[in-house]
Amino acid sequence: MKAVQTFTVVSQLPPELEPLRAVAMNLGWADDERAHDLFRRLDREAFELEGRDPAEILATESQEQLDRLAADASFTSLAGAVHEELRRSLDEPRWFQDRGASPLQEVAYFSPEFGIAAALPQYSGGLGVLAGDHLKAANDLGLPLVAIGLFYRHGYFRQQLDVTGWQVERFPRLDPRAMALEAVPDIKVMVELAGVPVYARLWRARVGRIELYLLDTDIDDNDEVNRLTCDRLYGGGVEERIRQEIVLGVGGIRALEALGRRPQVFHMNEGHAGFLALERIRCLMTDHGLSFSEAREASRPSALFTTHTPVPAGIDRFPRELMERYFAGWCRDLGLTVDDLMAIGHEPGTPDGEVFNMAAMGLRMAGRANGVAQLHGDVSRRMFSGLWPEIPVEDVPITAVTNGVHAPTWTSPEMSALYRKAIGPHWPEAEPEQWRAMDDVADRDLWRARADAKERLVGYARHKLRQAALDKGRTPAQVTWTDEALDPNALTIGFARRFATYKRATLLFRDPERLRRLLLDADRPVQFVFAGKAHPADEPGHHLLQQVAEMASEIDIRHRLVFLEDYDISVGRMLVQGCDVWLNTPLRPNEACGTSGMKVVFNGGLNLSILDGWWDEMYTPEVGWAIPSAETAPDVETRNDLESSSVYELLERQVVPLYYRRADNDIPTEWLAKVKRSVVRLGPQVESTRMLREYVERLYEPAAERAGQMMGDGFERARGLVRWTRHLERAWPGVSVPSTTYQELGDGPGRFAVEAQVALGDLEPDDLTVELVHGAIDLDEDMRDPQVVPMAVVGDGDHPGWRRYRAEVTFPRSGTFGYTVRAVPSHPDVDDYAQLGRVAIAQT
Repeated sequence: MKAVQTFTVVSQLPPELEPLRAVAMNLGWADDERAHDLFRRLDREAFELEGRDPAEILATESQEQLDRLAADASFTSLAGAVHEELRRSLDEPRWFQDRGASPLQEVAYFSPEFGIAAALPQYSGGLGVLAGDHLKAANDLGLPLVAIGLFYRHGYFRQQLDVTGWQVERFPRLDPRAMALEAVPDIKVMVELAGVPVYARLWRARVGRIELYLLDTDIDDNDEVNRLTCDRLYGGGVEERIRQEIVLGVGGIRALEALGRRPQVFHMNEGHAGFLALERIRCLMTDHGLSFSEAREASRPSALFTTHTPVPAGIDRFPRELMERYFAGWCRDLGLTVDDLMAIGHEPGTPDGEVFNMAAMGLRMAGRANGVAQLHGDVSRRMFSGLWPEIPVEDVPITAVTNGVHAPTWTSPEMSALYRKAIGPHWPEAEPEQWRAMDDVADRDLWRARADAKERLVGYARHKLRQAALDKGRTPAQVTWTDEALDPNALTIGFARRFATYKRATLLFRDPERLRRLLLDADRPVQFVFAGKAHPADEPGHHLLQQVAEMASEIDIRHRLVFLEDYDISVGRMLVQGCDVWLNTPLRPNEACGTSGMKVVFNGGLNLSILDGWWDEMYTPEVGWAIPSAETAPDVETRNDLESSSVYELLERQVVPLYYRRADNDIPTEWLAKVKRSVVRLGPQVESTRMLREYVERLYEPAAERAGQMMGDGFERARGLVRWTRHLERAWPGVSVPSTTYQELGDGPGRFAVEAQVALGDLEPDDLTVELVHGAIDLDEDMRDPQVVPMAVVGDGDHPGWRRYRAEVTFPRSGTFGYTVRAVPSHPDVDDYAQLGRVAIAQT
């Protein structure tokens, strides 16, 4: 019988445990091992094995247990010490403060999901976990940042497998009052959804010194339909999605206003947050009397757009009818047409005014944009090149900041202890040369740390397997096999991620007998631990997951190949800490970054992966293994066969022999040497503070400086840029590079002078930059790694309105080289010429 209503009965917390409440209510505990010790002593099974929220455990713990702990001097002393360390850490100056003056005062980070801890299930996968690590790194560096998201009453689904291995989704209702969330009093924001006012309250989560605000529509001010707007993360269809994204983007900007926050930079974590750009334009037009074009130019420099998908199918698209229904009021208030609105999100290659592409809007409305790995940056420039049809693909204005992971969150206590001893207490932020101290760690200490983490994983997996079997109706006698599942001494390989088809979770299953030989080898056994969820609407993903579950249920190998249900941050932490090898088999180049393998690095595991995402740029043979990618195969099935065979070759000939090659003391010294090289070389590159420093120095601070210029002096520079841009558009058809000449100079080998005649039309020389582009030539006469040299005006050209430009260049070596000359727009308030979409290249 189902309850008609649910509520939480809260225990009375003794005064001696008030410090414990303060620690539990700040999600900074997610990376504090002493806080973890506190919560284990409070209720080990609930915290460590079930991944429950410490705030919920406190609220529902028996009064007898709370009173017992309150009388335990060692417990209250530890709680006081952890609380005092938290309090002190909230105010101390950190990296950002120690750098001195900065134009950056605050960043607003918008994301549809945040994966901070399993205790706050407001995430579905990599995008959310990355957002959580972003907040934690901001706390570590002292970066002034405020985060905006949504509170989903049923969050992302909980996973169970039925007796056939088919995924069953459950959506338990979440009670924010029993979580590490605080209600923000006296603030509600209103957004209009299809003409109906919808209200949202705010919940605040604290991550160290960082504040995260979650908008919640499940309040009495709304009718039953609108209360469900933010019911489920990625639930429902396209209309549910646009409603949530309006609450996030438009409601998020209004929440910041109500809170009195005045961020200079607005970071859109994927297109889901893109509607914030429309709300900012509305505010500038209605509050300051700017035109649409002026408001766009004034707001764009302060907006940053990060794309996380390398495939067009991963982008939100809304039909015209839906956009008109939900933004008719926006258009009416601003005096714009629906066609004006649709042009903002127009997707090249589709009929004008029919489809609104959220990524296209994000890229058009942001002054800066980035992918999340170097390869992903290349893929993104190609994928979105249609937005800048005249611009060479390599100049499309999308850069890359490779993701990082928050090492304290993901690293085992044993490995953390080694880092603190070898590198220092602030090891995650250490410089690369400091990481070399890990070379001197004794092999026995490193091997012991690895063994302890693996034993913990084995115990955790046995608990999960037993509980899952009992939940399916098995008797205790039928699940005794779980007591011997996995072997802490066997080579353990992990595979855990979303079950999307391109990630190919079943690649190894293409040769079942070869797999069995690996699993059942008496002398050198291999074991696999799988975990992951399929999106509820992804039926092919469900079938892939079922194949893994079916293989894991086969009696002869179920102790060597297991699937752990209900993948979340808690499961992920156990896996990355305990696995010896992390397997990653995406179809290249469909992995944007793939950060799970980064987490393995800090735990002394090694990566075995396709050269995709982050591994493409950081792999060397000394730190792991690269699976050859058969991208030239005639079809996907052939490619899968070839790449599956390559995985087996690497396992059989390299990975397994290296792991089981032991010295007299039964320690695999060569394996551990590879582990140390992985840690030393990759550790400083994959830590999230490295990532966030890049964001600050390369993107946030330049954006803040430019935003201040464009919004100062009554927006005069924004107005001026609009006037200049209009003039540029009218005059650009008259710009060309009719001719170029070159001559070899006699003052040194490889020295050349290049001159070009450039027609300026109605533009002045200051309105453009003329550049010599040169480089070595490949077989297709394309320039490899071209270099750009500015050219200077040296006189008038052969016709009125023409100018002669000249540059000198020295080619560094012998070979075949080439050059071209281009003219590009230039304005002091435009950071990248490509944003203007215009270029004139020398005629051949």
